[in-house]
Amino acid sequence: MATRTSIEWTDVTWSPIIGCTRVSRGCDGCYAISSARIRSANPNPKIAQAYAGTTSNTGRVDWTGKVNLLEDRLLQPLSGKGIWRQPCRVFVNSQSDLFHEAVPEEFIARILAVMACTPQHTYQVLTKRHGRMRSLMNSKDFVSAVRTETHALDRDAVLGSGPRWQPLLPNLWMGVSVEDQRTANLRVPALLRIPAARRFISAEPLLGPVDLTRIPFRGDTDYFVDALDGRYGLREPRESFSFGLADLRPIDWVIAGGESGPKARPMHPAWARSLRDQCRQSRRRVPFLFKQWGEFRPFWRPETDGRPCPDPVLYVNAESGEALPEDQVPDTGSWQGVYRLGKKKAGNELDGRTWLQTPARTTTNMEPRR
Repeated sequence: MATRTSIEWTDVTWSPIIGCTRVSRGCDGCYAISSARIRSANPNPKIAQAYAGTTSNTGRVDWTGKVNLLEDRLLQPLSGKGIWRQPCRVFVNSQSDLFHEAVPEEFIARILAVMACTPQHTYQVLTKRHGRMRSLMNSKDFVSAVRTETHALDRDAVLGSGPRWQPLLPNLWMGVSVEDQRTANLRVPALLRIPAARRFISAEPLLGPVDLTRIPFRGDTDYFVDALDGRYGLREPRESFSFGLADLRPIDWVIAGGESGPKARPMHPAWARSLRDQCRQSRRRVPFLFKQWGEFRPFWRPETDGRPCPDPVLYVNAESGEALPEDQVPDTGSWQGVYRLGKKKAGNELDGRTWLQTPARTTTNMEPRR
């Protein structure tokens, strides 16, 4: 199924794969798990079958690890009908992970072949499986498989040389999800090695501070990489950073946001501000998109502007992310008060304005041959 979406950074979701497994604490509040459980009981047997076996009711609702490959959805972008009539940004596999270990390489190659044959669309792939992403996208055998599948579709396509620094697909944007510094340190170095038209970070849910300008990277020497500017160097002095680390390319876009849902964890505003400032202060002026506060936003005090302060009030620690009631906060130095208002009312204003910057499109005007 391909549907219009309210996600701020894309236009359409396309899910030829359904089903996943949790890999880090950023998955704890995954909206797709609840969505899969509800849709598995859909009265339409086709929809119910697509989501069948993807969730378990033993203990907590969760993925079972089963992944459904949906052949009937695979060729939808080639139809040129409905939402596919006009060029759009397409979030690929919002109900799964393209690089999940249960997805065969051949099926991934077929998905990329469809992208190659629809160069008018921009495809956005987001993953937490950074290792498999890096391995496949830099594999000559995998690139050859994508070419074979593209030719099998018997359509005009736009393909780069791959797998080095000319992207295989000029309309494919690759991204990794990070929720804190630990996951950023794991996943960002892999993304910097991907030959993609655009590389992006989704820091949502943001559960801790993230510094993209100081990512550890081990080569012949232990380096730190400024992932936004493409600079590298030793930890100190910072002035030793220089441009042009071989085989690395910088991040082109940063998305950040808080968590929503009944068990959402609050986000400290300093984490979002830090990512925004890193993007603004980078030499490349990397676009920054603040998607949402989530369930919680920083609270105001009635004495400052007369507005009531909703209850209950929590305080979030800037370093640990721990959230405590006001009467349990040991000090106020690194704690920020937040209140639960709900995703819609909390909105997405950061310091009095919205931040909805996006990179320039990389699609072409070429239409697929029908």
